[in-house]
Amino acid sequence: MTSQIVKNRLKAFKNQAGRCYYCESIMWLDKKEDFAADHKIGISEAEKLKCTAEHLIARCDGGKNNQSNIVAACLLCNSERHRLRQPPAPTQYRELIKKRLKKGNWHPKSLLLRVSQHV
Repeated sequence: MTSQIVKNRLKAFKNQAGRCYYCESIMWLDKKEDFAADHKIGISEAEKLKCTAEHLIARCDGGKNNQSNIVAACLLCNSERHRLRQPPAPTQYRELIKKRLKKGNWHPKSLLLRVSQHV
């Protein structure tokens, strides 16, 4: 039996064309090794691009596991947002990530270049 959060993560992944809600990088759902080989990246780089379910409103703040509250985010973006003492709102975090990407301070540029060339 597949949980509701897993179903909603898959729906979000499909609705977002397999791209992270925050950094817009492509992600994978399964077969990390195949993803890494296809995009000529290392396993550790591929791990950062694993698709996760991100709650727009955190569960601790009353957010639910429903489709309107779940987006697909890469593991790096999701985990880094929640490492912050007070995680910013999703739209604010998205803007922060876009600024960091422009400066080359998020995913390594070489990773994003290699991955984007295969899309």
